[in-house]
Parts: sequence; structure tokens; C-alpha cells
Amino acid sequence: MEDKLADQIYTARIGDITFKKIVSCSPDTPIFEAALKMAEFKTSCLFIKDDKDIYLGFATDITLRDNVIAKQLDTNLPVSEVMDTNIVTISPGAYVYEAILMMFSKKSRYLLVNDNGNYVGFLSRNRLLSEQAESPLVFIQSVKSAVNTADLKLKWQKVPGIVAQLLARGVHAKIVNEVVTTIADTISFKIIEEVISKLGPPPVKFVFMVLGSEGRKEMSLKTDQDNAIIYEDTPEDERAAVRSYFLDLATQVSDKLNFVGFVYCDGDYMATNPNWTRSLSHWKYNYKNWIEEALPEAAVKFAAFFDCRAIYGDLDMMQSLRDFVDAELQKPIEKFYVYLAKNALLYEPPLTYFRNIRTQKIHKKEVFDIKTAMTPIVDLARVYALQNRIFQKENTGERLRALKDLEVFSETQYNELSQSYYYLMGLRLKHQANLITKAQAAPNNFIEIDTLTKIEKVTLIEIFKIIQNFQSGIRMKFTNTLG
Repeated sequence: MEDKLADQIYTARIGDITFKKIVSCSPDTPIFEAALKMAEFKTSCLFIKDDKDIYLGFATDITLRDNVIAKQLDTNLPVSEVMDTNIVTISPGAYVYEAILMMFSKKSRYLLVNDNGNYVGFLSRNRLLSEQAESPLVFIQSVKSAVNTADLKLKWQKVPGIVAQLLARGVHAKIVNEVVTTIADTISFKIIEEVISKLGPPPVKFVFMVLGSEGRKEMSLKTDQDNAIIYEDTPEDERAAVRSYFLDLATQVSDKLNFVGFVYCDGDYMATNPNWTRSLSHWKYNYKNWIEEALPEAAVKFAAFFDCRAIYGDLDMMQSLRDFVDAELQKPIEKFYVYLAKNALLYEPPLTYFRNIRTQKIHKKEVFDIKTAMTPIVDLARVYALQNRIFQKENTGERLRALKDLEVFSETQYNELSQSYYYLMGLRLKHQANLITKAQAAPNNFIEIDTLTKIEKVTLIEIFKIIQNFQSGIRMKFTNTLG
């Protein structure tokens, strides 16, 4: 029974749950009256909206405790002085798991349910989590309350078991990726907070961003660090001190992440590398340069920077960078797309001339590299997404869907690519989880051909054919050659 309940979280939608009724008051309501209203309606969350029915914020028992009682505030003051303005809304059509992940990422305890402009109720995080007592999503809550880095390391060691459990239940690989990424984000967030509390507050606003697979919310269990820091532009005389603070922050965060299990990046795409901890204007210059001076080696090298996502800090700064890149992508930059496209053609699906799976020998075993097999889909989605200015969509699945909506891909092409990608991702996650949990071995991307069933082999061959067809399509579109 418990398993059934935990399964429902991945199929149940917000609309399937009974919402709590919204109790609201106007912003000028005195605090004591707001508290009386909460007591009268037995609600722990009171929403504040103006006379145009626009929600401005909410007050909870915790708001009253922390902002009123603890500060001995006059309760005749308007409630708008102490309300929390972090309002997060969701539609009834969203999945429960999405709602929970959203509450963690937006650090919100309450969700307003917005049905096409009508606010129909609200849900609390505790309510959603208590319905899923057996769910791995409750585990994220325990990661949030970890007390130190050693504790976080123990948490990360449990993730392969969670992945194996989710896949065994038939949960879609996209959801498993999102769960792993949310756990990784939560760990990184905790570590950054811990380092800042030691170093003292940052001298200027900044953003810690993740790149590559974590930037795309597509983390597997074999993962290294790909990150960077953007900080506010500062006057010349403060530059050295500001830079020194952020490089120090980057080093301490990176060391702790490595201790937890996110190993250092071989290619040195980390904020500890002085090239990747820069001011906002320098980052804008970087992107402008990569796009305008498009060189084949740069396109390969810096593709991961087009899969970037902020996980800590000032989100407006990240938006400013995105808007800048968006404007750059509108310029005539055919060469940039051609090189990115060539990058997507570098990896060939492992198919022999006779349409069998091409393997390589490692430790006397016939294996194929599943990461390399998936790379063309990631690269291909990225090229088309950038060309169609879908820089806001970080995720391969989301990019493919947006491209279908723009009619760049047909419904059939979208289905084939999306299903292929997530089939490979499922196989990859299962392989890595088994290596860690059953063989007590380090995760890798090499799948033994003999461990696959006949159906899996046939499916893979079909998938590799689909990828090959797409690559020839890209070859024609971007390079006008089939060679």
C-alpha cells in the first residue's frame, strides 16, 4: 500500500488534492486583526491582497512569531509591514512532484493554486510531504536539515539507492534526473551558505551558477563539478579585494563539494579557475566573444556555458546575462551555429555498418559508452534551441518540446528524440545505480553488451538509427554537405 501511495506522487496532479480555502485580508489590516482572523478560520497562513484582487504576500504563524512577537512590534501596524512577499503559484494541472520540487527550489512553504487566473486554494509543503511519507522527496527535506558537510556526504551516498528504487517503480527518467538534481542543488546551496557564514557576507551581489548536465537538470550519478561565479561590477580600487573574496569562496565550496562526492572537474570548468569567476561585464564579454569569434575549438569547449543555471545568489544578475546573450543570438552569426552543429556531429552513434551495436573492449568485456551515445541529442537540442533563441529553456526535454511547439520539429520527430533520450538516460542511471549499490564500484558510463536483454539491444539499435538520421538532417541544414 505504501508503495502505491509513494508511486502516486509521480502521476497525481495538484488538482487531485483537496486544497485549503484561501483566507485573505487587505494590506492595511492591523496585525492583531490578521491574527484574530487566522484564529477564527483556523488557518496557519493568511494571504494579503489589494482591492484589485492582486496577491501581495502572506503571513503565517512563523511570520507573527519572528517578525512581530520576537521584535516586540506594535500589533496596530498594518500586516503588510511584516508579510512574506515570496508568493509562488502553480496550476491544478501540474504534478505533485513538480510542486514539491518547486517549493524546495523557490524556498517556499506555501503554494497558491491558480486555475487560469482564478485562485482556487492553497497547499502547504508539509501537507504535500505528509501525503508522501514514503517518498524520496521527503529525503530532500532531510538534506535541507543536514547539519554539516559530513552529514551531507552521508546523504549523497543514499542517492543511488533512491535512484534504483524510483527506476524499479517505473518512474520516468526525466523525473529521476530532476530528483537527483534537486538533491545536488540543495547540497550545493547548504555548502555555499556554510562557507559564507565562515567568510563573512559577500562584498557585492553575486550568482553561483552550475553548467553542463547539472545546468540542464540532467544529472547522472557519475558527476563532476561544473560551476562558475558572476559578481557585480565594482570600482577599480575595490576589484582586487572583491575578486579575492569570490576565489576564496569558490575554493572552499569546491573542496567541500569534492568531499561530499562531486569530484573536481578534469577540464577545470570550475569557479576555482580564475577564468570562471568574473564580473558581470566580463561574463558578457566572454559570451559575446564566443559567439562572434566562433572558432571550432571554442564551440566544443564552451558549449557547456550555454547550459547554465543559477543555484544561489542574485537571480536578476543571471537574468541580465541571459537577456544580453539573447540579444547577441539575434545577430547574423551563422558561423557560430555551423560550428556548434559540427560539434553535434562529432559523436557518432555506436552502430556498425551491419546495423549492430559497435562495442569497445574494456577489461576483456564488450562495452559501449552510453554518455557518448546520448551526446548528439543534447548537442542537437542545444544548437536548435540557441538558433531559435530558446536560451531560457535549460533542459534537453524542455528544449525539444519548445522546438516542437515552434514547429522546428514535427510531433513524430519530437516523440522519437524525446523517447530515445530518456530511454538512454534510464538505462544509464540504472547501470550507475547498480554499480554503486550492488557491485560497490565507482559509477561509469560503460554498459556491457552481454548484460542487455534482446529487447534492450533491439531498442538501442533503433535509437541509434534515429540519432543518425537526425545527424544527417543537421549536416544538410548547417553545412550543406552529407559528408
